[in-house]
Amino acid sequence: MPKHFKSTERFLTGDPQFGNKLVSKFVNCLMRDGKKSVAFNLFYGALDRVKKRIPDKSPVDVFVTAINNVKPLVEVRSKRVGGANYQVPKDVGPRRQQALAIRWLLDAVRKKKGRPTAIRLADEILAAFKKEGAAITVRENTHKMAEANKAFSHFTW
Repeated sequence: MPKHFKSTERFLTGDPQFGNKLVSKFVNCLMRDGKKSVAFNLFYGALDRVKKRIPDKSPVDVFVTAINNVKPLVEVRSKRVGGANYQVPKDVGPRRQQALAIRWLLDAVRKKKGRPTAIRLADEILAAFKKEGAAITVRENTHKMAEANKAFSHFTW
């Protein structure tokens, strides 16, 4: 048994169609019950819809921009000081930014019911690209909480 956790990031290869590692990471998070081919079909179906709505841009570029728009810059972490819990604002590292952005995007897609997943995913990607939608709302709420608790930033150590 290894002493320390080793990230599987180095084993991640680009997706078959575009060769993009971010797409592979997203599809791995989208996947349920190990059905990667189903996840790829959903994702590529969503990108086809994105391509129809924004024909002058590459759908992968739209997706990457959407993920970058959802990435949070700061978040609040709970810190116990002298018997009281404070919500301390903290900068977010690049890997956690990416993980949170993917998680929030997928949560927004999964909360909407009634339509096929590929359509919901395409709508959410386009909304994030335009800096609107549920995932962007979660990001804005996180930033607002960090701004509201800026007074406790001196507890960061």
